[in-house]
Amino acid sequence: MHWLRLSLVCVFGMALAACGGEAPEPQPAETEAIADGVPVIGPEQHILAFGDSLFAGYGLEDGESYPARLESSLRARGINARLINAAVSGDTSAAGLQRLAFTLDNQQETPDLVIVELGGNDLLRSIPPEETKENLSAILEELQRREIPAMLMGMRAPPNLGSEFQRSFDAIYPALAQEYDTALVPFFLEAVYDKPDLMQDDKIHPTARGIEELVAATADDVAQALPEGDGQAEEY
Repeated sequence: MHWLRLSLVCVFGMALAACGGEAPEPQPAETEAIADGVPVIGPEQHILAFGDSLFAGYGLEDGESYPARLESSLRARGINARLINAAVSGDTSAAGLQRLAFTLDNQQETPDLVIVELGGNDLLRSIPPEETKENLSAILEELQRREIPAMLMGMRAPPNLGSEFQRSFDAIYPALAQEYDTALVPFFLEAVYDKPDLMQDDKIHPTARGIEELVAATADDVAQALPEGDGQAEEY
């Protein structure tokens, strides 16, 4: 059998030579079929999820975090997305700002989009809204300086912090989105915050089913935020 395999290799080699020489090197495929038959189109789109425990997947199993489920949702839409989860549980907007440059500098590829989800821990610590706005503004400025598109996941203050605090905090995200021409989801937790069955016992973090609801509510917004129409899959 060894001689037979060797003969087949030689025949294949001679056939290539007769067709003009060396065999062409394999080229990376631009389209990859996924499980449900939807083609994934074009070059890989790198999306950096930069946030706190709401992105990190607090209380969830591996693969159940928002970035993980968002990647699956985008790919099911035909978008060749790769989500990098750079979230840290407990991060305030100030802590996020402190680690932003390090995080970006250590990415293998420059992100095509950074989703910024910070501010919830500022609320829990009653940090003055002007400080939160200043930190988020600095984050967006750094991304703008690096020419990296950004998207803001907005938060809203609970009424128990007082009406003045609530008005000041809730105005942060729309104002920054307008100032920096940034894509915005006005309230990231809109689909789950008032549904106890979709929230964990702490009433702060979504369950796995809650995450699916968040993804369903926001995946189209993320797709549209990808630059130069890269979020739009081709139709067949």
